Parts: sequence; C-alpha cells; structure tokens
Amino acid sequence: MIETIYIEEALLQHPRVLAISQRFPHARTITCSRYGEVFNPKAQNFRLQKQQPALILAEKYRQFVLPAPVGYGIGAQHNYYFSHILNCLYDCRYCFLQGMYPSADYVLFVNYEDFQQEIRQLCAATPTEPIHFFSGYDGDSLALEPVTHFAEQFLPVFAELPNATLELRTKSTQIRSLLNSDPIPNAVVAFSLNPEAIATKVEAKAPSLQRRLDALSKVQAHGWHIGLRFDPLIYQHDYQQHYQHLFAQVFARINPSQLHSVSLG
Repeated sequence: MIETIYIEEALLQHPRVLAISQRFPHARTITCSRYGEVFNPKAQNFRLQKQQPALILAEKYRQFVLPAPVGYGIGAQHNYYFSHILNCLYDCRYCFLQGMYPSADYVLFVNYEDFQQEIRQLCAATPTEPIHFFSGYDGDSLALEPVTHFAEQFLPVFAELPNATLELRTKSTQIRSLLNSDPIPNAVVAFSLNPEAIATKVEAKAPSLQRRLDALSKVQAHGWHIGLRFDPLIYQHDYQQHYQHLFAQVFARINPSQLHSVSLG
C-alpha cells in the first residue's frame, strides 16, 4: 500500500496523476517542484525507505529511449530500453538497483506519450529493420500495472509498429491487463525465473516460483508470446540439480513450440 505520494506541481491536474491519486485516497500527498528534490538528496537510508517506499509522480524531459548495453538483446541488431519507472517493488539481493539510486522510492514518469513518440520516431527511421525495445530495466514491467496501466497504454502503440518488438521483463503475477487484451504478435512477456531454493533466499517480496509459473502458463494460453529469462544464474551447492529441476518444472507447464525465446544470464 502506498502511504505517501509526491507530485510535481506542474502535474497536479494531469489525468494519470488524478487517476492514481483517486486509487489511494488515504495517502498523504506532498507537492514538489521537481522529483529530484525528493529522490536525489544524498545520505538517504535506502534500506529504511525500502520498508515503505513513497510514490513520486514526475515528468521526464529527455532521454526517453536509450540504446541497450552491448550484448543485451534477443536477436535484433537494433536494441533499445526505456524506463517509465525507477526502482522496483521487489527486493532481490542481486539486483543492480540495490543502491543504484539515492532513494528507494518509486518514480513514475506519467508522460507516456513522450516515450511513445520517440519509439515511433526510431521505428520510422529504419522502417525495414527490426527494432527491439525492452522495458523492465530500471523496474519490473508489470509489478505496479494496476497503478500505472503501463502495458495497457503501450501495447496498442506497438500493435501499430510492425518493425518493433516490445519485451515486458517481469517477475510479477499482475497479468490481468494482458488477459483482458487481444495478444499482439510483436510483444514478448518475459518472465525472470530462478530455482525455488534460490529464489526464497535472494528474491525478497517477489512472487514464488509456482505463482510465476501459473502466470506464465495463463499468459501463454491466452496467446501471448512468452520468454524465459534464467537471469541471473546463481551458483550454490548442487546448483546443477536445482536448475535441472527448475527446467523440468517450467517445461512441464508451457508449450515449447510457442516459446518465443530463452536467455541465460
């Protein structure tokens, strides 16, 4: 439950801000000029904030879409990522977001249309070449979907971009918007998976493996392309047996012939 919401003054009447505020009628609302006033100060206690993060509603002004790091991709020559949200609902010990930012609060950039415009421009620049776009880099793509409606707002855009593919990287079971939508051929719902014995130790607050497998199988049965992301691979005693068991669990729940892609990391 969100108990505190910071809102940039210029966004107080923004439709998404109003809708999110209505969802949390009992939350304390605080205005600020720019989100950095709250998010960027040094000497904040990340671990303490992680116990009850605030939600910061902000506007992004530049660098909406960025080139993906070298080696990050699933087959295309042109790879980009974009982050509508900073920080994650989950608390995985291995994640680079642990201390990446001074604050553990969530920053949601509500000006989706600016992201979408830049995505369209990149696709128009190379209309005959496939381009892959990745969300879920600075925060889980679907974990806050009931609040952000991110997938609901972006999938129709990609439906109109035949040379683009969107990957939604997630550990979440928040799949209702996907099950309520017609699948599109150029979207991949990619689930991050680890053996249960490992996940329970290092993936705090994330759904259990069984719940992720349930979500994954429902999404595939509805017709969406799915991806499997065994990332990161974590070494521990008997890790080979743990991963063999994980692979058996996963492939017992899905149709391999309809699997889009698998990656190891």
